[in-house]
Amino acid sequence: MKRIGFIVFPGFQILDMVAISVFELANLALEQAAYTIEVLSEHGGPVMSSAGVRVETAAFTDAEPGPSFDTVLVAGSMGVESQSDGLHAFLNRALLESRRTASICTGAFILAEAGILDGRRATTHWYYARDLQRRFPNTKIEEDRIFIVDGPVWTSAGMTSCIDLCLAMVEQDLGVEMSRGVAKKMVVYHRRSGGQSQYSALLELSPKSDRIQSSLVYAKENLRQALTVEELAAVAHLSPRQFSRAFTEETGQSPAKAIENLRVEAARNMLEDGRHTIDMVAAETGFGDPERMRRAFLRAFGQPPQSIKRAAKSLAA
Repeated sequence: MKRIGFIVFPGFQILDMVAISVFELANLALEQAAYTIEVLSEHGGPVMSSAGVRVETAAFTDAEPGPSFDTVLVAGSMGVESQSDGLHAFLNRALLESRRTASICTGAFILAEAGILDGRRATTHWYYARDLQRRFPNTKIEEDRIFIVDGPVWTSAGMTSCIDLCLAMVEQDLGVEMSRGVAKKMVVYHRRSGGQSQYSALLELSPKSDRIQSSLVYAKENLRQALTVEELAAVAHLSPRQFSRAFTEETGQSPAKAIENLRVEAARNMLEDGRHTIDMVAAETGFGDPERMRRAFLRAFGQPPQSIKRAAKSLAA
């Protein structure tokens, strides 16, 4: 049985506690306790979250990480505040004595304060990533990652990326089928790879009207098609001229650029999944041929699809 220590502190982000559900559902699927979860804080007792909800905790000062804790996971918060020396000391013991030491969102700042991220790759919520890099220059911050595993240290991006982090832990412990089953019960995508971007091309566009939104949703669901302006305009019930003007006004991008961004995002996700050839990805995402996809990747990421595929493979090794 693997013991999970989930560390909170005053003002922690309560959404991060959804990570616990991943381990809970793995237990239910196995019909036995593969994991036990303990919510910890420095002094124990009720701890107030940023939402004003109190959570009962045990004092980690009374616990030894040792072999008893398989994984120690520290929550994040809505902002960035320094934590106590006692918490830093506990995390450093956990790094030496537990199999995994992990953070969610801005919890990476706590690991960094404790010196745990020195010389390591790490991520955090995109909004705070550059501040984390500035404050801790000995850490290699990758701001566009869902989660990163560097040896025994795991860090995740913000908000719901804690689900991806913990699904990856379940996959490591119990296999891909178990992880996939837990994701299905949680009604989440199984599962965003650690290398996947925190950003969504569809969310970045943020159209104001339902007409333009519906055309973008249609495009995302039909990337393999040509997706001409005439086709998208018909979905929006506008003339091609009206559609192009409204689309650019609402999104700040031309239809052609927006479709390329959607295709690049979908292609990158497929490449990082690791099961598809370059030719297959180009065909499935509507680029048609690998050379056209290569040029789009160079514009978007400054590197070709082959480099991203190799990087994803090395991370998974």
